[in-house]
Amino acid sequence: MTIVVNEPGVDGLTEAVDALRAWQDDRTPFQLHPGDLGWAWALGAEKVAAAVRTWSADGRIVAVGYLDSPDVLRLTTALDLRQDEALARQLLADFSDPGRGVLPPGEAGLEVPTGALLREVLLEAGWNPGAPWTPLRRDLTAPVEDSGLRIEVAGPRTAATRTAVHRSAFGSPMFTEEVWHVLAAGPVYADARCLIGYDDRGNAVAAATVWSSGPGKPGLLEPMGVHADHRGRGHGTAISVAAAAALREMGACSALVAAEGSNAGAAATYRAAGYEPSPERLDIVRPA
Repeated sequence: MTIVVNEPGVDGLTEAVDALRAWQDDRTPFQLHPGDLGWAWALGAEKVAAAVRTWSADGRIVAVGYLDSPDVLRLTTALDLRQDEALARQLLADFSDPGRGVLPPGEAGLEVPTGALLREVLLEAGWNPGAPWTPLRRDLTAPVEDSGLRIEVAGPRTAATRTAVHRSAFGSPMFTEEVWHVLAAGPVYADARCLIGYDDRGNAVAAATVWSSGPGKPGLLEPMGVHADHRGRGHGTAISVAAAAALREMGACSALVAAEGSNAGAAATYRAAGYEPSPERLDIVRPA
């Protein structure tokens, strides 16, 4: 088969998201999710489109990549092609040649789904293991316990509260009320909810966004943060429990999240909220 890399443009983003939605599976606990593109939609559709690459064969999308930064590509593939050597070799060629418009010259990082032949092909070609990540999963077969916080689903009238918690939690001034409205207007947000958690004094203490990939498929928690003035009181655990409850209500079979290997505190928070860790997974790095 002939495999061609494309920049889908704004008009092709829906097809890329649909492919990602179809590939979500509990057997691959950490891979590019529709919610990753949904969250990036806060930057605007044009910027998201500029960072997305798709690989197609015979009119079918077989791989989707998202440039989380200019030199870091998060990639996943069709489930039935995870062990396909032709796809793995084509991806290697496209990643290795800056002229293909995927990765720039020099050192570059790649996120590859667990169990993909591509990982072995890259390592054989001289790429190196990179940063570790801990995927965590909470099964949603059974009802989820009460979080202990009053939970509100953010909307236009509470967007200022939602974004204020995020800015405090992450020390980032970028996520403004106006940006939230861009995010919420994106097509992926139709399968998402922003949650605000309030303590018993009515303070907005934590927030999270959850993303469904459809009934019976894994949902994603991304991001989750606790207001800087209310840390150390279990609110991160509580909002993570509330996130699982929201995803179950939306029909998800499980709730997924990932913590950087260096962030033991985040992993501990998710574990306390009932998310079970999977084996650590390493990114792959192309040497400079």
